Amino acid sequence: MAAKRSAGILLHRRRDGEVEVLLGHMGGPFWAKKDAAAWSLPKGELDPDEAPGAAARREFTEELGLPAPEGEYRELGEVRQSGKVVTAWAVEGDLDPADVVPGTFELEWPPRSGRIQEFPEVDRAEWFTLEVAREKLVAGQRPFLDRLSALL
Repeated sequence: MAAKRSAGILLHRRRDGEVEVLLGHMGGPFWAKKDAAAWSLPKGELDPDEAPGAAARREFTEELGLPAPEGEYRELGEVRQSGKVVTAWAVEGDLDPADVVPGTFELEWPPRSGRIQEFPEVDRAEWFTLEVAREKLVAGQRPFLDRLSALL
């Protein structure tokens, strides 16, 4: 069986001479009390026959409730994360995390309770320097930070 495929956008900006990236803290009860390795770039699974670049833009909008940024999209390649293949693009831009209106997902919680609850895909978004982002980002996505650094 082919691995599931996801695509996302690593939004970056320069502030006070440093590169910062926008990450979203993963929503839902599993991630609620975690911080280190509990953040992700806005990403999600490709629909059947969907181009990865189109999926990355769609998922950015679905996860953050904001349009995907305009600009030059630069491919960061692929990584394996939890049995998935994730493709990412870097684009320079800026947004105010306070403007984020995340999409939601449903989950049976507590497990085996029969109770379905709705949770935000991303419970908050923040800008981080590359150094701090390396601690916050889930391990499987950290190579994207190195690739962004090499591009810049």
